[in-house]
Amino acid sequence: MLRIILFLATNFAVILLVHIIMSLLGLDPSGAAGMNYGSLLVFASLFGFIGSFVSLAMSKWIAKRSVGAQVLDGTEGTQAQWLVQTTHALADRAGIGRPEVAIFRGEPNAFATGANRNNALVAVSDGLMHSMSKDEVEAVLAHEVGHIANGDMITMSLLQGVLNTFVIFLSRVVAQIIGNFLRSDDEESSSMSGMAYFATVFALEIVFGLLASIIAMWFSRLREYRADASAAELLGTPEPMVRALQALERGRPSEGLPSAVSAFGIRNKPAFAALFASHPSIASRIERLKQA
Repeated sequence: MLRIILFLATNFAVILLVHIIMSLLGLDPSGAAGMNYGSLLVFASLFGFIGSFVSLAMSKWIAKRSVGAQVLDGTEGTQAQWLVQTTHALADRAGIGRPEVAIFRGEPNAFATGANRNNALVAVSDGLMHSMSKDEVEAVLAHEVGHIANGDMITMSLLQGVLNTFVIFLSRVVAQIIGNFLRSDDEESSSMSGMAYFATVFALEIVFGLLASIIAMWFSRLREYRADASAAELLGTPEPMVRALQALERGRPSEGLPSAVSAFGIRNKPAFAALFASHPSIASRIERLKQA
């Protein structure tokens, strides 16, 4: 789960920064007095995808620093050598470039991130290494390699870019509608001042952003099932993945990954609401694997 919250948080920060800069420079093709919808859609698409792809480009760098990950080359000891060799063997089997391999301190968890299939990072916690057998750790590594092989990072970026576009576009359209509603019949312009208009846009971006997150998390849950299936395919059997998930369920870590990257990990703390959960329940994932 570590990866998705990181991605969404970075994406939101970029969108917020763009909103402030464009408002200050007066480059936003919308305003309290009116808007050009064609220009607005181009503007929304441009900056919507900028936020998404900046998040993608920075994902490895931010992930490493948010968890204090140590990149391994296999010379650090027997465990590190096994971890690197196993991950690279799975990557070769999946037909992708060999990812960087890292370890970080924490409760049992793991994540994969990166800009593309041939420039990725797979990281596992020392808690996971100590609490699972080698077969179970290999299954977790296969799950993360499955995320990379399935192109989950780029598809998530494209989806988020589309969602960003609609958030930016709709927030300004609705703000304009509100401004027109507040305008009196004898007024020539909206009663909303420029400052009030952009404050309204900002508030609407937050609301629509939360709604967009529901769609992003729905997609995230789907890709977890796919990564589990990919792990079973890479290993030739679903049993190691089932045992790994059961071990995670037994562990019930009190603390998950940092919020910036928790959605890209192997598991996460229970969500406050199912709609905002980036992962399906472990029970449902095990059931899906057993039915495959």
